[in-house]
Amino acid sequence: MRPTQLVATGGLAIAMLSAASRGAVAQNPGPGPGEDPLARFLFPPELVMSHQQAIGLSDKQRTAIQQELQRAQGKFTDLQWRMSADAEKLTRLLQTTPVDEAQVLEQVDRILGTERDVKRTQLSLLIRIKNTLSPEQQAKLSEIRRQMPPERMLRSW
Repeated sequence: MRPTQLVATGGLAIAMLSAASRGAVAQNPGPGPGEDPLARFLFPPELVMSHQQAIGLSDKQRTAIQQELQRAQGKFTDLQWRMSADAEKLTRLLQTTPVDEAQVLEQVDRILGTERDVKRTQLSLLIRIKNTLSPEQQAKLSEIRRQMPPERMLRSW
């Protein structure tokens, strides 16, 4: 699957995850329009890695986060292969005349299931990173993030 196709198919899953999470955080003062409602509670690995010294990340914490990243990357690779094969099959199904709607919808369900697994793996990684950090480190990262320019914060995790 080309990167643009992967992004396009992943967009639906991201939108669904964002919509579902809005209700869960509705009681808290929320993010502005276009902001990810979960991002303010989680810390992407890039943020943690680029501010290791500022938050006093220990060697033990760094190793734990690196291990979680490696585990997640292995899953992402497997999921990408699966999604690519499923997307290829979907393309073949759509090229037939007439199109078998039931088969196409079944294939779409497979792709959506894989996208769900990608998002679940991603969210699990972010939770594990957060749980590795002390409350003080989390507070420092939150402050660092608040001081970041808006264009850097729009980056998808």
